[in-house]
Amino acid sequence: MTIRREDHLAYKFEIYKDKAGEYRFRFKAPNGETMFGSEGYKAKASAVSAIDSIKKNAPGATTDDQS
Repeated sequence: MTIRREDHLAYKFEIYKDKAGEYRFRFKAPNGETMFGSEGYKAKASAVSAIDSIKKNAPGATTDDQS
């Protein structure tokens, strides 16, 4: 499957506050589906830092299938 540039730009991170008052983020596909979510962070800056780390460090991430 080829991802077109315009499709790729529709992927997004959403930061939100959960019921416990912690900051979390989720990664959403262009169709609105949540692909994954984070743990809770007490500080919003920590959630932003985690997103930045994923963007910077995971472009070539591999899959470790332990099934």
